[in-house]
Amino acid sequence: MLDRLRRFSYWLDEGIPIPGTRIRIGLDPILGLIPGAGDAAGAILSGAIVVESLRQRISRYAVLRMAANIAIDTVIGSVPVLGDLFDAGWKSNQRNLAILERHVAEPSGSKQVDRAFVLLIGGVLLVVCASVVVVALMLSARVLRWLLTQT
Repeated sequence: MLDRLRRFSYWLDEGIPIPGTRIRIGLDPILGLIPGAGDAAGAILSGAIVVESLRQRISRYAVLRMAANIAIDTVIGSVPVLGDLFDAGWKSNQRNLAILERHVAEPSGSKQVDRAFVLLIGGVLLVVCASVVVVALMLSARVLRWLLTQT
């Protein structure tokens, strides 16, 4: 199972060398060049490692960490040009494979690291969401004041 996932991850993230450089890219960043559908297809393919991880019954925190890696890859990768460059360097499938391998080798130790990561990401998302709400409220108040002064 791990050998099959290693090959799959390799082809998605670094199976194609760029001639004259040490840089390797995979099918995932190439798919990302197709606007919209390419990043979605890459995310679906990346989900195969997560599905196999669920079959192996790894911790929920490890699965959430894998999902976060795919989400980061998909969201940032969808930005034209810069996202494609990011996608070539992020290699979420290799990261997710490492999480799975770490869990298979030492389930209890990897659970604590994954829990800390998920809590960190959750905290960052909470701060970002709160900031968006605060900015939206501030803008709404300014627009409302401006509308009241126009009448």
